[in-house]
Amino acid sequence: MPDLRPPATLRAVTYNLLNGGVDGRSEERFDAQLGIIKSLVPGVLALQECTRWDENDNRRLNTMAKETEMSVVAMVPSRIGDRRNFTALLYRPAKLRLLDRRQRGKGVLHHAMIQAHLRPLDAPDDSADFTALGTHLAHTDGDTRLTEVRGWATDLGGAFLGTPRRAMLLGDLNCARTADTFDWDLVPPNLHARYRLVRPDGTFGDADLRAMQVLLASGWQDPETITKIRRTPTVGHYYANEKGDVCLDHILVRGLTVRSYETYDTAMARHVSDHLPTVLDAETGVQREKGEGRV
Repeated sequence: MPDLRPPATLRAVTYNLLNGGVDGRSEERFDAQLGIIKSLVPGVLALQECTRWDENDNRRLNTMAKETEMSVVAMVPSRIGDRRNFTALLYRPAKLRLLDRRQRGKGVLHHAMIQAHLRPLDAPDDSADFTALGTHLAHTDGDTRLTEVRGWATDLGGAFLGTPRRAMLLGDLNCARTADTFDWDLVPPNLHARYRLVRPDGTFGDADLRAMQVLLASGWQDPETITKIRRTPTVGHYYANEKGDVCLDHILVRGLTVRSYETYDTAMARHVSDHLPTVLDAETGVQREKGEGRV
């Protein structure tokens, strides 16, 4: 009999790059972000704010894919704006097979939601298949975010016709954890409407967490409830006038066995974007032989 070890793990990463890592003609941030992503070796990678990545026949996207040894599921422009802001989803073909891909919520989402049906290469059947949703929810207000997740993401919080029994939702959701607390004195008043409930009389209530609450109520899990380890915030470190330390970036799961879930928080990561990468390690569901490693 083969010498079997615990199932291999799949690493998923979501990362908002802040204007594509590009500042005018400088790609210094992009190069540093590429180095961070290479060091993390993700099996699935969702990227937000891939601004100007369509230039020169998608040169930056192609560089990201080549240097990380990943393949592109899709890169989709935001529906609103100048269509220079993109959301991208990539996977590692040495470990995963792409069976299907589509765009969800087309014509509805401010940015985009990309859906991929993936299977570990060493899976003998479809039992280890999973869906990956890469997205970027609207920054403008909680009402819009709630509309974006209802149906387009909540459907996959449970069994849904034609989709695998396991799934992950990766993205900058622009919505905090339900346990996060905002110090509104640290957030400029002109940005409160983005993240707070707005009462009928135009005054502000507390944080607008409805999009996150409806996702969790629909069956998605915050991996923190599985690991019992609270991760560090993904935003609040970059701008001098915005010090509200909360998690706006998430990888929610359904049917996956989570090994670890954390924010990649280093001095370099804090320097190159206003968001920090979120990293999830989960079991693939495929038994591996001795010597085989992470997907």
